[in-house]
Amino acid sequence: MSIEQLAETARAMVAPGKGIIAIDESSGTCAKRFAGVGIENTEENRRAYRELLLTAPNLNQYISGAILFDETIRQSTRDGVPFAKYMADHGMIPGIKVDKGTHNLAGFPGEVVTEGLDGLRERLKEYYKLGARFAKWRAVINIGEDIPSGTCIEANSHALARYAALCQEQGLVPMVEPEVIMDGDHDIETCYEVTEVVLRSLFDALYNQNVMLEGTILKASMVVPGKGCDEQASVEEVAESTLMCLKSAVPAILPGIVFLSGGQSDEDATAHLDAMNRMGPNPWPLSFSYGRAMQQAALKLWAQDMQGNYAKAQQTVFERAKANGLAALGQWEG
Repeated sequence: MSIEQLAETARAMVAPGKGIIAIDESSGTCAKRFAGVGIENTEENRRAYRELLLTAPNLNQYISGAILFDETIRQSTRDGVPFAKYMADHGMIPGIKVDKGTHNLAGFPGEVVTEGLDGLRERLKEYYKLGARFAKWRAVINIGEDIPSGTCIEANSHALARYAALCQEQGLVPMVEPEVIMDGDHDIETCYEVTEVVLRSLFDALYNQNVMLEGTILKASMVVPGKGCDEQASVEEVAESTLMCLKSAVPAILPGIVFLSGGQSDEDATAHLDAMNRMGPNPWPLSFSYGRAMQQAALKLWAQDMQGNYAKAQQTVFERAKANGLAALGQWEG
């Protein structure tokens, strides 16, 4: 796979006014989301829900691709069309979550490292054959008393870089996601400091592992105060802090940055993205890769009446995609 092809895919992922929908929740996470709205967590219900999301009419106007879970990339629409083929036929790029989740970092209480490098090359080969053209790996960085440690940041950056190098070898664009978690009572300055150190460590590791940044996408968390912090920040403050942090740590050659919503409300996630784009021009396209902030409203509607509310739920997904697509251009009107 040439770097030109990887770069072309990466650019298409952050095409103007388009972003990524994250529907890569594991079956366990799905169980929690479904339980919250009273839906039974069966394979067929998970398949039907993913079909509702992916086949929403005109979704491709604002969605460039979707991150799928292993189960989902093997599933098909009711008409028997594999989801990856349906997406490709409708101009959306199939992606796949490949990490195996977080595990306690031995010797460092309260900190975690993402696992999943063992056997990854073979899994990537299979995912490429199944139609995936990008992948995602998420690292989790917690903020607390004396954490994160340098060891935790280094371990996660190294794993992200090894994953990214393997992806590019197999023809997939790596989406690297070092999520600084919103939980805690830390202030926005602390989040800024941690995020900057994490990003510098990540790009250092990517450089050391010969990862080509032109064929890489960053999935970033915004610089926000912890949920338990007494002093919450305005939309402008979050946008300014996030932009400054990214400008100080992310090379301009990167084709684009997509943000995770990370537990922000739907409205906040959109407003923050819009504000950052209004502050442009920026060194890279800034778009979205939202999960909950794209799906929450639709899932609630669908749960109330799976048949009767199907079209309405799909319309809600489209509306969320449109709002975030406009925010990616700095044209969202609230």
